[in-house]
Parts: sequence; C-alpha cells; structure tokens
Amino acid sequence: MLELLPMVFAAPGEALARAEAVLGDRPSPLHASVAHQVIGIWQRDFGDMRLALTHLRRARTWAARADSAEREADVLATLGVALVHAGRTRQGMDALGRGVERGTGHTRARVLFRRAYSWWVLGHHKEALEDVRRAIPVLRQAEDVIWTARALTLRATVHLALGSVERAVADFTAAEALWDTTGQEHDKADAVESRGLAAFRAGDVPAALRLLDEAEERYAKLGTPTFMLNIRRCEVLMAAGLAAEALTEADAAIRELDGMGGQSTRKAELLLAAARAARLAGEPQTAIARAALAVRLFAGQRRTWWETHARLVLIGARHAAGHGSGRLVADAAAVAERLAALGAPAAPEASLLAGRIALELGRTADSERHLAVAARSRHGGPPLARMTGWAAQALRAQAAGSTRGVLEACRRGLDVLDDHRMTLGASELRARATAQGAELAALAQKASLVSGRPRRLLVWSERWRATALSAPPTRPPADRALLSGMTAYREIAARAEEARMDGRPVPALEREQRRLEREIRSRTLHMRGEAPDGGDRFDVGRLLARLGDETSLVELAVLDGRVQVLLCGRGRVRRFEAGPLAAAETEAEHVQAGLRRLAHPGAQARLPVVEAAGRRLEELLLGPAAAHLGDGPVVIVPPGRLHRVPWALLPSLRERVLSVSPSASSWLRAKETAPPPGGRQVLVRGPGLATGGAEVPELAGRYGGATVLEHDDATVPRVLRELDGAGLAHIAAHGAFRADGPLFSSLRMADGPLIVHDFERLDRSPYRIILSCCDTARFATVGADELLGLVTALLPLGTAGVVACSAPVNDAAVVPLMVALHEALGTGLSLAEALRDARAGLPADALHRATGWAFTAFGAA
Repeated sequence: MLELLPMVFAAPGEALARAEAVLGDRPSPLHASVAHQVIGIWQRDFGDMRLALTHLRRARTWAARADSAEREADVLATLGVALVHAGRTRQGMDALGRGVERGTGHTRARVLFRRAYSWWVLGHHKEALEDVRRAIPVLRQAEDVIWTARALTLRATVHLALGSVERAVADFTAAEALWDTTGQEHDKADAVESRGLAAFRAGDVPAALRLLDEAEERYAKLGTPTFMLNIRRCEVLMAAGLAAEALTEADAAIRELDGMGGQSTRKAELLLAAARAARLAGEPQTAIARAALAVRLFAGQRRTWWETHARLVLIGARHAAGHGSGRLVADAAAVAERLAALGAPAAPEASLLAGRIALELGRTADSERHLAVAARSRHGGPPLARMTGWAAQALRAQAAGSTRGVLEACRRGLDVLDDHRMTLGASELRARATAQGAELAALAQKASLVSGRPRRLLVWSERWRATALSAPPTRPPADRALLSGMTAYREIAARAEEARMDGRPVPALEREQRRLEREIRSRTLHMRGEAPDGGDRFDVGRLLARLGDETSLVELAVLDGRVQVLLCGRGRVRRFEAGPLAAAETEAEHVQAGLRRLAHPGAQARLPVVEAAGRRLEELLLGPAAAHLGDGPVVIVPPGRLHRVPWALLPSLRERVLSVSPSASSWLRAKETAPPPGGRQVLVRGPGLATGGAEVPELAGRYGGATVLEHDDATVPRVLRELDGAGLAHIAAHGAFRADGPLFSSLRMADGPLIVHDFERLDRSPYRIILSCCDTARFATVGADELLGLVTALLPLGTAGVVACSAPVNDAAVVPLMVALHEALGTGLSLAEALRDARAGLPADALHRATGWAFTAFGAA
C-alpha cells in the first residue's frame, strides 16, 4: 500500500485512481491513512487546496487509529506543507514540528526534508539548509534514492536563492543522476525545470528557455499544473526583454490557480512575478496593484523574504508612476537593509532605487550613501547584477559632476551587457536585451551633450543603436522538428489565406497557425550565440574618411524629448538642435495617412497637404541643419521611432541621392561589404499581385542570364536556394508586416509565406535586394533603439543595400518606377542613385510622386 505514495510523482493520475479505489473497499486504518494522504498530496499540488486539507486531516485521524507513530509523523509532515501553502503558516510549522518529534530515524529525515522545504517556501533559507543538512546523511544511509534526490534538489534551490550558483549546479547534477535510476516522472520533470533555473542564474538565457520548455512538455504528458514553472519562466522572460509576455503568462496562471482553488503561496508568488513584469513592461499602475496584493498575501503567510521582495517592486512601481518623496526613499532604504540582512541578491537593486529617488529629490548626501552601497555589486555576480552596480556608479559620478566618471561607468556597464547579449543566438533576444542598457546609454548621451563635444555625442549615440545588426544572428539549427514546423506553418498559412480570399471562416486554421508560430519562435529563442564579441567598435575617424568631402551623414539622437542633429562630413561633426520628437512622430503619422490616400487615383487635391507636412517634418527633424547639407549624397540615420518617415518627401532631400541606415556603424559595414563573385541575378514573382508583377518579365529580358522564379517555381525552398549568395535579387510579392511578431513578417510565395526566420537561414543574403511591394520597410521598435523586420534581417547577413517600401502603394505605379530603377542600375549607379533618377523620371501626378516617396534605399550598395 505504501507504494502509492511515491506513485503520486511518478504517475499522478494512476495514483489518485488507485487511492480512491482503496477507500471504496473498507480499508484498514493504516491503508485508509495512506489513501487519504495520497489524495491529499494530489489535491495539494495539482488540485483544490480545501479538498487537500480535508483528506490530510482524515489521513492523520486514521494514522492515529492505526497506532503508528511513524505513519502519523509522515502524515503530519504532509499536512504541515499543505497548511503552509494554504497560508496557515503557524499551524503548518507546528504540524511539521510535531512530525519531527513523533518520527524516528528514516521517517524523521523525510519529515525534516519537508520542514526544510517549508522553510524555503517561507524564505527562511538558513533554517532550510540546517534541516536538509540533518536529513541527507540519514536518507543516504537508508539508500532512499527518491528522498535523497529530493533533498539535494531542495538544497540546490536554496543555494540559488542565495546566489550560490556553483553549489546549486553540483547538487542538481547529483540529484539528476539519482533520478535517472527511478521511474519518478514528475520528479524528473522538476529536475529539468531546476536545471533551467540554474542555467538562468548562471546567465545562460537560451539554455534556461530550452530546459523550461522541455520540463513543460514533460508535465503536460503527466497532466499536472506548472505554476512553479510559470513563475520561473516569467523571471527568464523578463531577463530576455520579454516583460509583456511574462505578464501575460503570470496573469493566465493566476486565473487558472484561482479557478482550481490552488495554493495561496503560489498565488502570491505569481502576483509578485506579474508585478515585476508589469513594471518592466511600462505598466506601473498594474504593477502597483499586483505588488500591493502580493505584499498583503505574503504578510498574512508570514513570509518575510517574499514580502520584502514584493515591497521592493511596489516601491519601484510607485516611483515609475511618478511618485517621489522622502518617505519613498526611507521605504526603499529599509527594504535594502532588510534584503541585505536576509542575504538576498536583490539588495543592491533596492539601494540603487533609494539612491535614485534621493538624487531626484536633490538629497545628495542620502543619494551618495545608498548609491555607494549599490555600486559595490559592479565587481561580481551575474551580468544584470553588475549592471545594477555600474548604473549606481554612473549616477554617483553624475551627482558629483564628473563627465569622465559617468562615461567610464556607462562604458563598463554596457560592456557587461554586450557580453551577456552575445550569448543570445536569436536576433529578437539580442535586440530586446538592449532595453537593460537604455538608462546607461541615455546617461552617457546627456553627459556628452553637456560636454559640448559633438564627436563624443556621436560615439555614444552609436554605442547603443541597432546593436543587434553588429553581428549575424546564430543560424537556426537544421533539426527536423524546426524544419518540419516551418514547412507546416507555410502550408497552414497558405490554406488560411486562400480561405480568407474565398470568404470562408478560418478559426481552426488560425489557431494552428498561432501554435506553430509559438513553436518556431520557441525553438529559435533556444539558440545560443556564437559571436565572441559585439563586433568592431565605432570609429568616428573611419566614418569621416569613408564619407569624404561629398557625402553627408545625418544621425538623429533624442535627448530629453528633443531631436539633436549630428551632421557628419567634410572631416567634422557638427550638432544642431531640431524640434520635439513627439511632434515629429505625430507629423509622420499624418504623412503616412496622406501617402495611403495618394496611392488611389483621384487624390490629386491631397498632394499639397502632404507636401506641406513634409516641410513641417523637415523643420522638426533637421531644423537648421537642413541649410548645411551641401549638394552631395545624404545618409540619414534616424532613431527607431522615426524609421517610417518617407525621407524623400522632405524638401531638402527630395532631389538628392538619399539612403537610410539603422546606424552609422551599419552604413560603414555595408559600404565595406564586397559583392559576391559572379553577381548572379534572381527575379521572383509571387502570386496574387494586381499587376501580376508586370516588371519581372521586362527585367528578365534586361538581365539575359537571370534566374526567374514565378508561378509554381516561386516556392520558399527554391527561392531561398537561389537567393543565397546572389549579387542582385528583385522580389515582386505581397508583403505583410506583423507588428505582433516582426520575425513572422513575410513575402507571399506560391507555397505560402517567406518569413524573416527563413531569411536567417541563408549563408549569405543577396548583395543588393529590391522589394517592390508594400510594407517591406516597416519595422518593430524594441529594446533601447533596435529594429526588427525584413530589411534589418538582411543587413547582418551580407546584404549591403535594399530598396523597400514603407507605405501602401499603387501596384500599377510601381512598375515604371522599378523598370527605371533597374535601367539606372545597369549604368553602374548605386541603389540610392538609381532610385533618385527613377523618381525623377516618373510622371509628375500625385499617384506617381507618392509612389516614389514611399520607397527608400537602405544601406550603401
């Protein structure tokens, strides 16, 4: 009968059914006690806590009737854990204490383990380590493999909470070796989950995501809830810059837990995770609500460790919501002191918060005291902990008026984050991770502005802009699951699109498409980075040498909401101040709306309105710099939030050779990228175009040896094969931008969408690529100042120049523009020169002018 107890974590459903069957067969007191205990454990961990307590109290009663002190001690331990999880801390610890007193030898060791677990839940780590220290030798001596492995796993988890990663890894490794000798499937899944947590604490985010996903698959096979895994994955997602996803996951888990009447301890922990995620996602009011409820629950559960962490999040959320007072400084300082006394790794974060608020209030002495404490963490620990220390050091230097100190601290802090960022293989994670360095980058930019040195401001504007493009992403592994998932995704997406065109509902197909998207993205996020560093450091002298005396590069930086124009060329860097960013963004939206209207015949009357908006945009974005551009080519380097501006509409840029680049560093790399030998041309025509891709047959005649893919030949695998290493590619296909998933932005091929993830599989993307369709130059702005989309996926893979479109255009008007563009390329011009000449050759009506403005040349080819 006792074999049912370990079965709860080997085959939970079978254990529950067998225990219920025992109770239906007039069992003896001993057997009844075991059966009720099994049901109580199942309900405690996977079901309704109220039912768990009912069954465990009955188990205790039957154990007393069986006159077995060992049986009673074991049930008291299980009941104690359940009471702690139900928030009845005093009752739970009393039951565990009685269990320790009643049990002897082997049984007492098992009870000590469960009391240690409860101490961990409560945040009493010293007491947890002491109980588990007493339990492990006895369990080993009894050759109790299952409970020894559990004890080692628990000790490792406590070590992680205290920041001792190496000790934790050693215990997790020993525990996993023991689990491999058992059939405890739930415990094995827990071991995988624990390794994921250890990987995260060691700074390996991709491995953490992979292991947590594997653990979730194992739990799913057992049909058991995953609330602890949800909490841990939220922590990893936040570190990966995916705070909004973490908030969604935490809130969904809370709803599920409430629906089943689950553990109140887990609910409090999920609320804390949701509060942290909301604060990072820029939702301070949501964070305040979640954190305040978590504080109340933890306080009622007598969980001081957890309550103190929740108070830290609550104070941070209030500060983010605009609150600042001496009381808030005192509260943050008290939390910092308490966390330090508890040995919590989060103590420096609290000191940084106290120092930051004090600095904003002008309380320099208080600020210096708290920031000095926080700055100590810059010399050791995980990357994000060192980032906290360098942020504190930068604020100390700012308060002391030391520009050199600010810049040195910012440089060191961003170097730490660079090392962390390059362990990430997925371009999305690299881009999103930059958000953690946004404050340091902004501090350095402000210090550079105050110093009055435009070159220094340019260096720091480049330091944290479009960094995800500095090295190619790790190419997706050629594993069968990923490849088959991408093939299935194309098929489902194509079927869904066909059904929509026929007017048929597609909810089932859309659900399957979303599932496959999650699977593809998940596997991509598991990739570790391969690049040893963040690429070459930006060199102003090298940039100016490449620009020469003719070309000007205009980099736009935003400080305190205003646009700073850095004009580079003719051997120097000059700074001009333009208008407010918010006004420029509003005007850019008006321009986009105007271009959409001009894409339809009969909108000629709107042309003067759009042109007037272009003049206002120039005043806001270039200001006095517009008069100093000279007569040569211009390269625009805008911040991410301004990449949808149709720059050719601005009067000073309208007749120029004009290109756009995500960063000056990216332009330099493109300028220095050599074309591939052979220079193959590839022409692709996708299905469903209004003009049928009419320019493609004409271009095929121009490029006699070009590879032409159209109709059934224009499939994703064939197109990718031909694009790899091509000198020039022209793709006429419907484009779709996905703001909710920019790496699923696509071009429609004969067999379904060609997505950004597909492009990332190329060994070398085409040297020049022309995308003659709508919305191919749209991006999602993420992280500090990063862009995700079709164009930015191509630039790190060998593409030196792209022509793409940032607005809806008239398909018929695109054809003459594209033909003229290729004619100009045939004379040896660059993409930017050819696009300028092609625009100039179009008819002067509103439809064709709007079409010309909507296309932009990116890069330097």
